Amino acid sequence: MIGRAARAGRVMMRHRSGLAPVLATWTTLALSCAVSSSAWAEALPEALAKAYQTNPQLNAERARQRATDENVPQALAGYRPQILASLSAGLQSVRNLLPDNTIQTANLKPWIIGVTVTQTLFNGFRTANSVRAAELQVQSGREALRNVGQGVLLDAVTAYTNVLANQSLVEAQRSNVAFLRETLSVTQRRLNAGDVTPTDTAQAEARLNRGLADLNAAEVALAVSQATYAQVIGNAPSQLRPAEAVDRYLPKSREDAMTMAIRQHPAVMAASFDVDVASTNIRIAEGTLLPSASIQGSASKSRNNDPTLGTFAEDQASIVANVTAPIYDGGQAAAQTRQAKEITAQSRLVLDQVRNQARTAAVSAWVANEGAKVTVSASESEVKAATVALQGVQREAAGGQRTTVDVLNSQADLIQAKARLIGALRDRVIASYTLLSATGHLDVKTLNLNTPDYLPEVHYHQVRDAWHGLRTPSGQ
Repeated sequence: MIGRAARAGRVMMRHRSGLAPVLATWTTLALSCAVSSSAWAEALPEALAKAYQTNPQLNAERARQRATDENVPQALAGYRPQILASLSAGLQSVRNLLPDNTIQTANLKPWIIGVTVTQTLFNGFRTANSVRAAELQVQSGREALRNVGQGVLLDAVTAYTNVLANQSLVEAQRSNVAFLRETLSVTQRRLNAGDVTPTDTAQAEARLNRGLADLNAAEVALAVSQATYAQVIGNAPSQLRPAEAVDRYLPKSREDAMTMAIRQHPAVMAASFDVDVASTNIRIAEGTLLPSASIQGSASKSRNNDPTLGTFAEDQASIVANVTAPIYDGGQAAAQTRQAKEITAQSRLVLDQVRNQARTAAVSAWVANEGAKVTVSASESEVKAATVALQGVQREAAGGQRTTVDVLNSQADLIQAKARLIGALRDRVIASYTLLSATGHLDVKTLNLNTPDYLPEVHYHQVRDAWHGLRTPSGQ
């Protein structure tokens, strides 16, 4: 009996030695797939650069910001003259009954052409405050754009590492299935030789079917992660390189992370600009209660437009100054002012809320990142120990001291340990980028990505002082 067990053990030992390169690959490349030396590989920074350039969500937010820029020239239009030209022409039939009972008739073709120029001189400082509010909206929009950019880059990191992790899980499950197939084959040969009972064969077959189910689940998860990768980054994943954490860019302490978050996170800065916009809107509402002054000049020329036939042509020119002062408007302006004050109070409360959220997110990201480091270290030790344990169980099985189910259980422990290590390494990378995002520094400049940085101020300066033109700077 011992001799037959020894033969079975030698078969298992040969299988284990065949799997040794796979096991070594897992411990060294836990988040990578097998990369052919001749194949082109896409690293995480390259994937992030693609997402930054082509992601639809980010490009839509950039278009929104360009639309927000147009609020400034709209507000500046209040400083500029308004010129209106008019032209009218028609056909007029006239029949006049004169005092001596005679009738005078005529068919006229009157026309009139004119131009009016209106220049606002004073409107309760509403134009100046409107310009300031529009500029603050631009600043708020830029921070919102930066926040969306952080989210897109973090989504790209998550998609990238998920593909890597799922590829690794698929490879692990395939090696597990190969091990279980060989174990079932050995067990069947031992059953034929009378060394084991049908129970051992049934156990090996059950574990093989479980392994096949796990492999199928891993392949489904990989397909889903690949689709998500294509959605976020813009192309299907090819050969991906191992991803690394970005510890060199992270704050040194939890207190530093909180301070950076409440001062530099784009969501906090956007909310701060929103408070300034709301405060400026109070002054705009109050401006409607002040007098306004304007000057208007007009010139016109008309022909054949007198139905009494007293004149044939008329030329006019005028310049008029207008000063108006509101006395009572039914309480509308007062209500608008009170409303603006309440909105300002709301904006300040929202700012406090966003700051608290940023602080909480920074603490959570810091703790998660530190915890991910511990988890990775523990998972690596678990894989090493589980590998040694499997080797020991196989040697003991070769000596007849262990059964087939002991080998199967030890193999299952190793596969589970590898899966936990893969997940830990993935979470470690994502946690570091999440912490960088929580501090407000997940951007192209910090990561030094090989792609031009999108500068929203370029479009702003292109349109700020534009007096006319229907085409956008991009030519649309």
